[in-house]
Amino acid sequence: MTKKQKKMTVRLCVSAVFLLAGVILEGTHPIDWICFAVSYLSAGYDIPLKALKTIRGGQVFDENFLMTVATFGAVAVGAYEEAVAVMLFYQVGELFNDYAVNKSRKSISDLMDINPEFANVLRDGREEQVDPDEVELDEIVVIRPGERVPLDGVVVKGSSNLDTSALTGESMPVEIREGDSIVSGSINVNGLLEVRVTKLYDDSTVAKILELVENASSRKAKAENFITRFARVYTPAVVFLAVLLAVAPPLLLRQPWSVWLYRACSFLVVSCPCALVISVPLSFFGGLGAASKQGILMKGSNYLEAMGNLDTVVFDKTGTLTTGRFQVTEVYPEKTGRQELLELAACGESHSTHPIALSVMEAFRKGAGEDTSVDQSRIVSVEEIAGHGIHAVLKETAPSESGEPGQDGQDDSFDLYVGNEKLMKRQGIDFNPLRGAEGTILYVAKGRTYIGAITISDTVREDVPEALAGLRREGVRSLVMLTGDKESVGKSVAARLGLDRVFGNLLPQDKELLSEKPEGKTLAFVGDGINDAPVLSRADVGIAMGGIGSDAAVEAADVVIMNDEPSKIVDGIQIARKTMGIVRQNIVFAIGVKILVLILVALGFANMWMAVFGDVGVSVLAILNAVRALTYKKGGAR
Repeated sequence: MTKKQKKMTVRLCVSAVFLLAGVILEGTHPIDWICFAVSYLSAGYDIPLKALKTIRGGQVFDENFLMTVATFGAVAVGAYEEAVAVMLFYQVGELFNDYAVNKSRKSISDLMDINPEFANVLRDGREEQVDPDEVELDEIVVIRPGERVPLDGVVVKGSSNLDTSALTGESMPVEIREGDSIVSGSINVNGLLEVRVTKLYDDSTVAKILELVENASSRKAKAENFITRFARVYTPAVVFLAVLLAVAPPLLLRQPWSVWLYRACSFLVVSCPCALVISVPLSFFGGLGAASKQGILMKGSNYLEAMGNLDTVVFDKTGTLTTGRFQVTEVYPEKTGRQELLELAACGESHSTHPIALSVMEAFRKGAGEDTSVDQSRIVSVEEIAGHGIHAVLKETAPSESGEPGQDGQDDSFDLYVGNEKLMKRQGIDFNPLRGAEGTILYVAKGRTYIGAITISDTVREDVPEALAGLRREGVRSLVMLTGDKESVGKSVAARLGLDRVFGNLLPQDKELLSEKPEGKTLAFVGDGINDAPVLSRADVGIAMGGIGSDAAVEAADVVIMNDEPSKIVDGIQIARKTMGIVRQNIVFAIGVKILVLILVALGFANMWMAVFGDVGVSVLAILNAVRALTYKKGGAR
């Protein structure tokens, strides 16, 4: 509880004591009115002052004005007890509301408390503790166990585990070592690290995330805008009706002024729109917080609302459905063994840094042992034939350490060809072309003898099948994939994953056109946030994978999945639908109860005590319901 809340609690306790004293002494002692006056001032002396201040500012019809007019009117007709009780319970409700809002904000601020307070910089051989925004590019920062990573960088010394839960929502630490990139906001768990800074603080991951969260409240959902417009019309309307209720019956029907003035005051009490004005934004705020806890950053409640209505989800392939890392998936040896085929192909590709070449060498090492490397002494020459592949000259066996030929006495060289069908045909090599194989195919020939083939393909992310199945369960009717790869490759991946449609051989501008949303449908595009910025910006919801370390993802997307897991989209949809359900419940409940009590008050079937419930009680219940949006159980009930 804050200092302000504690002070208000004392005020309300004093008010309650004097109200009770006034009720006991009412009609039996002349100081009963003093007890009521002290109780009123203790609970709500600031409400009339706030009303006066807002009137001076040009805003007349707010809850402070309604409470002031209602309680002053009750005093005017001699209903001292009700006037004091209305102010007391109104302030109790406001205290409760304030506590609930602060608790919700604290949950999110604790979650997003990723801003580093300092950085230990190595300067002239000594450590110097400075603010993160004072560190320059390429400076070395020292991060001890338990400290927060202050800036994005590359580890140059040491190894450790990083707690990235505040960024990704994942509790498992990430192992890092020399040469690995790390991002600000994560926590160093157990090792001493020296990190070379690669981004200034203003460009760091933590700064981007904090800016995103701070600006999220500026983009309001349709429901929030509705409540704002509703309050602007509703409050003046009920004040007019209250005035009409107070003067029309006495003037037209010659009814007692005191009865109708009392009803008008009760009418004003129940008409206060606090339940809607507080609970609806709080519901969205809670939904954004629940999403953040799962590593899903949304740039506004409007995108949260759109996530709950998704009908079509369009995926980019590479980097989204697939990892973007190539891997040997099949080996087809002929006239040689599997490992020998991989070794020869690795020798031919060893001077290349192309992802396909790296995947071949990785497959060779897996078969021969992680510490095994290509024997460079066998390689006489390597020539790259553009658009075809590799021509290398290898020695049959490597010489021994003494410089003598190998055990079999052979030291002859031979030509090695590793490449596509064009290379085999160009060299006049008789080979068996693979048809229907998925991915890139490397054919290998030793001299003019075909010895086998290797297929390399992009690997599907582990949780993609789970993500697609979850989207189906959530009612997403169309799953589409766009890719710049050959259409045959795209169709193969789409068939394996069960996607509805696939488009291949696309340029970025083609993707933009094909992601046009269907009429009346809500469409999300999921990309890597780097080369898909135009498409991300055109979709109803642009979702970027791999938010950590990707400036383009944070800038271009409406929703950022911080840990590269497509299944988080399902969590985002469930959180959005739960939040929207709570918003609808609060709107229907608050408006319904208020209309009912307003009618009862106007007809004389409800007094000011029931009006208090119609205002404070409904507000408290709506706030309690709104706080539920902060909690989310994966796969649980909405």
